[in-house]
Amino acid sequence: MVQAKDYFDMSDDAIARLFVDCEFVWDAIPNIRTRVVELTKSIQTIKGNVMEGAHLSPKAIYIEEGAVIEPGAYIEGPAYIGADAVIRHGAYVRANVLVMEGAVVGHATELKNCILMPYAQAPHFNYVGDSILGQNVNLGAGTKLSNLTLISEKDEATGKRPSIKITVGEETYDTQIAKMGAIMGDGSQTGCNSVLNPGVVIGRNTLVYANMSVRKGIYPADSVLKLRQTTSTIPRRS
Repeated sequence: MVQAKDYFDMSDDAIARLFVDCEFVWDAIPNIRTRVVELTKSIQTIKGNVMEGAHLSPKAIYIEEGAVIEPGAYIEGPAYIGADAVIRHGAYVRANVLVMEGAVVGHATELKNCILMPYAQAPHFNYVGDSILGQNVNLGAGTKLSNLTLISEKDEATGKRPSIKITVGEETYDTQIAKMGAIMGDGSQTGCNSVLNPGVVIGRNTLVYANMSVRKGIYPADSVLKLRQTTSTIPRRS
């Protein structure tokens, strides 16, 4: 429940390399910057279609053949955009982002220090910070992967924020990460306007209901996280 193989198809060499020397699945998050440097070679390489009106910073950005960057998208970088990936109008790709083959970054979606594995989709009004989305993950419109706890104040002596701790049964794991969004296993999905709070780890093929705020923790594969609401209908008065 805490290793990369529990969440992702490690038979894909490109994915397995992301987790080299990682004891726990979240250990890959601080290493994203290094992986992006390796892929971009710290230079700008444009092979895909950067449409007129799209904007790239001068930083290291690698855009593979078949990738499309639509008008109005902004890539700050460093970033790697894989083959046949699409960065749609109004998307904001910040530093240390790895978008793999066929993934979609949609309108008004913001990415920061994250990995979108092949065919993952963050297609509408999403925030993905310090997170990993597995293959074929889909985020419903307005889903936010929050990466910093509300009470995460810096220590006056060290200047550092407290790290996120995740409890599984009787054991608590210190991630050693102050900013951690969500990890979503292959095939998992969220409904519209859901929020995954810092430190959420979702198993493969698990569904999250719309409008749900998911608390920190590890959630099993092949599950449904439900939100129950009570709706009352009353006569309208003029």
